[in-house]
Amino acid sequence: MKCALIIPAWVPEEIFSSKVAGSQINYWQPIGTLYVAAAIMKAGHEVRFLNGAFMTHAEILKEVSLFRPDIVGIYSTTFGWKKAVFTASEIRGKALQPLPFITVGGPYPIAVQDKCLIDSPDIDAVVTGEGEITMVEIMDNLSRGKSLEGVEGVVFRKNGEIIKNPPRPLITDVDSVPFPARELLGDAMNYIPPPATYKRKPVAVMITARGCNRRCIFCFQIDKERKLGVRFRSVENVVEEIELCIKQGYREIKFLDDTLAADYDRAMLIAKEIKRRKLNFTWFASACVHQVDAPLLKAFKEAGCWAILFGAESGVQKNLNAIRKGITIEQTQKAVKAAKAAGLTVYTPFLFGIPGQTYEDGLKTIEFACELNPDIANFHALTPFPGTELYDNIEKYGTMSVDLTDYTYQGAAFVPYTMTREEIAQLRQIAFKKFYSRPAYILKKVLALRNINDVKAYAKGARSLFWMWVKNDVFRRGENPG
Repeated sequence: MKCALIIPAWVPEEIFSSKVAGSQINYWQPIGTLYVAAAIMKAGHEVRFLNGAFMTHAEILKEVSLFRPDIVGIYSTTFGWKKAVFTASEIRGKALQPLPFITVGGPYPIAVQDKCLIDSPDIDAVVTGEGEITMVEIMDNLSRGKSLEGVEGVVFRKNGEIIKNPPRPLITDVDSVPFPARELLGDAMNYIPPPATYKRKPVAVMITARGCNRRCIFCFQIDKERKLGVRFRSVENVVEEIELCIKQGYREIKFLDDTLAADYDRAMLIAKEIKRRKLNFTWFASACVHQVDAPLLKAFKEAGCWAILFGAESGVQKNLNAIRKGITIEQTQKAVKAAKAAGLTVYTPFLFGIPGQTYEDGLKTIEFACELNPDIANFHALTPFPGTELYDNIEKYGTMSVDLTDYTYQGAAFVPYTMTREEIAQLRQIAFKKFYSRPAYILKKVLALRNINDVKAYAKGARSLFWMWVKNDVFRRGENPG
């Protein structure tokens, strides 16, 4: 069978203000979709990947018409749901023969499931988990003219009725999953993270484990009860994929695990094995501040890691407790200090709009960020994505927007009872201006410029900072904020 996997067309101004998009936009490899593609290809089917980050809607429709797939899989986030529905309707409106079976998957469909079929008469099924197995079984049944009844992890239509099959058990042997089909990406140089968050191009993304054993209220996990916790890939399997990426021409890898240090000993072994094999690539990782120490960070650095992200989130302990972060202010301070001592570049994101957070708490977080003095800080609006504790119990925490396009970390989709939407936006702008306008910070960055890429990244950041000073509503989406 032939399968078209689609990310609907989008442009940066739909997420970011044009004034700051240059320093924030990223084009990461869609790793989840590539995993599904690899499994479908391994099963003997033909796959075409159409990425709306680099294609217009008209170009996607043209490719679908030429390819004539038997099945279409559309990926959707919360923000992108309206575009997914529109894409499905446009494909169905083409009246291709035979009509393709249209499925949807991704964070939003997994969270809301049958609601997707209620929203769109053009969507035939929803993949609710472990798409690598589920999509292959769907295609197997369709190829034999069989119903989808009994296929775990699927919600589908049958004679006008919505049928919700049992959930699919989570994959426990994650080494058994084929490596992502990066060969479908086309020009790998298109896929780059935001400026100043990579050293070398092209950049691959990897994930070395699935699941989570922590309970932050803003994080969505299929395993809501965290019964399976983190499902780790073996060190050998991880390093094998790293070697494949290097053979494919990638010079840097960004590890997307929420925390690469969830298993301390395994993280240490990965670093030591990279060093032992003398693998020539640079890398970027994230970790929880209470899971790292000086020896591990030193091992990361010696293995080619150049940067690490710590989710600091807030400089007020009660705010950290409110989101169930499970860390302390002191642990964040210690981790940042140790990472800097190891020679790593440190990134720390912070959140505004935390339940119970006041405007004064937000100002304290800005002061904490400046005192912590990471190399790069980001300041987001807490977002209540469907399927999270925050979303499922919204009345307990505050109010949320009904406009799904607000769900981007940029717009204040969630407002706690203790703040206003305007205060959240104001805090974000104050934070960026105060953190990045410090004379000592600016001098340090200028002195650290080493090549043309550094200069370009700094110029984009400086442009964004300029607009933050001259515009009061710089985070408003679109070409003409204000």
